[in-house]
Amino acid sequence: MTRLSFMLLLLAPLVPPASADPLAHTFSIVARDPQTGEMGVAVQSHWFSVGSIVTWAEAGVGAVATQSFVDPAYGPLGLALMRSGKTPVQALEALLSIDPQAEVRQVAMIAPTGPPAVHTGDAAIAAAGHYAGDEFAVQANLMRNDRVWPAMAAAFRSARGDLAVRMIAALEAGQAAGGDIRGQQSAAILVVRAEPTGKQWVDRIFDLRVEDHPDPIAELRRLVVLQRAYAHMNRGDELSAEKRWDEAMAEYRQGAALAPDIEELPYWVAVTLFTAGREAEALPIFREVFAKNADWVEVTRRLPASGLLPDDPAKLATILAQAPGGANP
Repeated sequence: MTRLSFMLLLLAPLVPPASADPLAHTFSIVARDPQTGEMGVAVQSHWFSVGSIVTWAEAGVGAVATQSFVDPAYGPLGLALMRSGKTPVQALEALLSIDPQAEVRQVAMIAPTGPPAVHTGDAAIAAAGHYAGDEFAVQANLMRNDRVWPAMAAAFRSARGDLAVRMIAALEAGQAAGGDIRGQQSAAILVVRAEPTGKQWVDRIFDLRVEDHPDPIAELRRLVVLQRAYAHMNRGDELSAEKRWDEAMAEYRQGAALAPDIEELPYWVAVTLFTAGREAEALPIFREVFAKNADWVEVTRRLPASGLLPDDPAKLATILAQAPGGANP
C-alpha cells in the first residue's frame, strides 16, 4: 500500500454526506503572490459567516477554498496533503476520489509553487464555473450569470498592489458582474506568509471576516485598511521599546494616516513623542485627542506607573493641561 493510499484510508471517514453540509454557494479566489510568496483566499456569499467554513491557508503550505455544498474537511485535509508533499492537483484528486458527493463540491487549492487545482462538480448550482491562471484560481456557483468568474480573473490580473488588494479587487469585479443571485451577506480574507515562523498568529497577515453586512466586500476592504493601520502601530511599539524613536514615529504616523477617525492611534503617537523628549510636537496631539474623548485623560494619568510616560508630576501636569478646561494630575 502506498503512503497516499494509507492516508486516504485514514481520511475517508472524515468526509461527511452531502446532506450534512452547509450550503455555502459563493464566489472566491485562491492566489499566490510571485514576488512575496504570500498565499491567500478571499470569498463573498449570501450566507452567514462564510469565512468560517470556506477559507483555509497555512504559511509555507498553501491555501484552499471549499464551497458549494461545502465540506469544510477539504480545507484542513487539503492542507495536510500538501504539507506531506502532494501538489494541489494530487491533493484535490485524492480527496475527490473518496468523496461520494464530489459532484456537488467546488474546491480550489494553491501551493507555494506550481499551478493551482480547481474542481466544479457537475451538480453545482448554475451559474457555476471556474478559471485557473498560473498564480490563482477563481470559482463561483449560484451566480446571477456566467460572467462572474471571468470578471474576477481579469480584475486580479490587472489590479496593482499586494495580494490582499488584488484579491479584493477580484471580489469587487465578481460582484459588479452580477455576483451571487441571492445577494450579499458575508465575506472573508485570509493571507499567510510565504515561510512559516512556527507562530500561527504571526504567519497570518490578514485573517478578517465580515459575518453579516449589507455590503460585505466594501466592509472587508475597510477592515483590511484598518488592519494595515494597526500593523504599523504594532511595529511602532516594537521600535519604541528599542528607543528607535524616528523609525517608531514613521510607523505610528503611517498607521494614524490610514485610520484618521480612531483617536487612539494619534494618542500613542503623542505618547511616543513626549517620551522621546519631543514635547512641543506631542502636546498639540494630546490636546486634539482629549477634545475628542476625555477618557484619554484618565488613561494618561495611569501611564507613568507603567513606564509609558515619565514619572514626573510636572511633566504629567503639562500633558493634562491640554484637556479642555485643564485637568488635575
